[in-house]
Order: sequence, then structure tokens, then C-alpha cells
Amino acid sequence: MTPDEKVKVAMAVPKIESYRFGEIVIDGRQYSNDVIVYPDRVDSQWWREEGHSLSPTDVWEVLQMPPEILVIGQGSPGRMDVPAETRRQLQDAGMEVIAEPTEQACKTYNRLRTKRRIVAALHLTC
Repeated sequence: MTPDEKVKVAMAVPKIESYRFGEIVIDGRQYSNDVIVYPDRVDSQWWREEGHSLSPTDVWEVLQMPPEILVIGQGSPGRMDVPAETRRQLQDAGMEVIAEPTEQACKTYNRLRTKRRIVAALHLTC
């Protein structure tokens, strides 16, 4: 192999191993903060402007990509709101938006993670 040849290393798409109120395990690593799961990494520093409402600025980086699907975990009981304006902006960027309680969102993400370009924004508590 010559020095000019580039070698691409395939990164494994993160897998959610478990979720319970306030805690998620992704690829063997435990998180207790809300997370965004990208195709190649986990952002464990995700914070929203308003705790129980998702705004376009909360997912600005996702809007820049954009993935085919954004799965939104709305918390254990599904209290985090995804306002119509936010949903519309995400869809206008070309994303399918799936918003559901976080336990179901984790299952949806895992089912689709190797089939489509997907990102999950997961609220871990209420």
C-alpha cells in the first residue's frame, strides 16, 4: 500500500443496550444525561433550551447533517413536547421524524440503526 492510499476504518453504529428512567447504556458505556446518538458517536452533553420542549436549536447539529430519520425519545412517560414548528423544520430538512416515549424510541433506533442513516435524540427522564 502506498502512502497516498487512504484506508477507511468502518465505525460500528452505536447500539443501545439498555434503557431505564434516567440511565442508558450504549456500547457498554453508561450515561445518566440526555444524549444524541449519531451514526459514529454519542453526544452525552446534549442540553435543551427548555427542558420539556424540543426546539430546532436543540438539534442544530442534526439539522446540518441531516439523517434520513430522527428518532426522538420524549422521556419515560413521553412528556417532552415536539412542537409542530420544530417537527416541520426537521421534515423540511428531509428527515422522517419519529417521536415516542424513550423506551420505545430506543427499540425503534436499534431496529433501524443498520438499515438507514439514523440519529436518536433521547430524553432520559420525564
